[in-house]
Amino acid sequence: MTQDWNSLLAGQGLAADGSSFGALADELAAARDGAVVAPLVDLGVIRASGPDSAEFLHKLMSNDIKGITPTGARFAGFCTAKGRLLALLLIWREGDDFLLMLPRDILPMILKKLSMYVLRSKVKLSDATAERILIGCSSPTVAPAPTLEQSALELSRFGVCATSGGQAIRLDDTRWLLAVDPTTAVARWPALSAAARPVGLAAWQWLEIAAGQPRVVAATQEAFVPQMLNMELPAVAGVSFTKGCYPGQEIVARTQYLGKVKRRTYRARLDSAVAPGTAVYAPATGDQHCGAIVSAAPSPAGDFEYLVCVQSSAVEAGAVHVGALDGPQLEILTLPYALQEAPSA
Repeated sequence: MTQDWNSLLAGQGLAADGSSFGALADELAAARDGAVVAPLVDLGVIRASGPDSAEFLHKLMSNDIKGITPTGARFAGFCTAKGRLLALLLIWREGDDFLLMLPRDILPMILKKLSMYVLRSKVKLSDATAERILIGCSSPTVAPAPTLEQSALELSRFGVCATSGGQAIRLDDTRWLLAVDPTTAVARWPALSAAARPVGLAAWQWLEIAAGQPRVVAATQEAFVPQMLNMELPAVAGVSFTKGCYPGQEIVARTQYLGKVKRRTYRARLDSAVAPGTAVYAPATGDQHCGAIVSAAPSPAGDFEYLVCVQSSAVEAGAVHVGALDGPQLEILTLPYALQEAPSA
């Protein structure tokens, strides 16, 4: 049935790379001003099943996985032993199983890496991307959400509820995620696309940047520790400091407790497009880069917006350049949350 879903989207004009339905400027404006729905074809799902699933994931992720209830979801990082992020995942329960959402470009590698830890645990890991169609829904608070059940509209942030053919997850004040089976996705799409403007990945990724929600993709694996992506802040909520050990936990905890985090993720704009992973520079650090682009997307204003991980001192000095010390200068924008230090408890 995924072929039916892909054929439906292609018939409506979705580009092969999922970036847009052919009218990018209009889609970006709709994402800024109204209700939109987006097929999240760049994301995939790993399923963890078996009686040891909760304990298994809990020992590997930066967040409290055993504390995830059937009505809640959590972000979590999967790190190297040096505390560097290999993946940032949204995790929720489906019955006795756990579903882990992450970018498709790193899914095979992460699935293989996680499988190395199974050993004697009673856990089965599988690529469940074909089992669950992921659809993003966004609606400003001044407009009705696109054909979502009342139970989904009433969810608190990271709340999960049943929806026709699967589950709905509230990501923040204006965005929801639907994770439904392919048959349901095909059946529900006409109503969704009638109630809200269909948009591609470019518009959805701009909404992620506006929300300050980071991603880890192939180009940025092992580039950041969780705090560099603001993950310990309540607005992102991807780290628990009380859950116990996981790969890289000692480094993450040391970063938290032994001093101020020197690099943070900021929102920024630039007239030109640059890719995630591109280094950024500042006069104070000379030829030594002081961070990197995290996420990138075209914006409704006609330029490009970014999440950029960079030394806070460089931002305070007012000069962050992309690609080289004499490269174009980023304009730092506001995030929807403060970059204060999180409580150490």
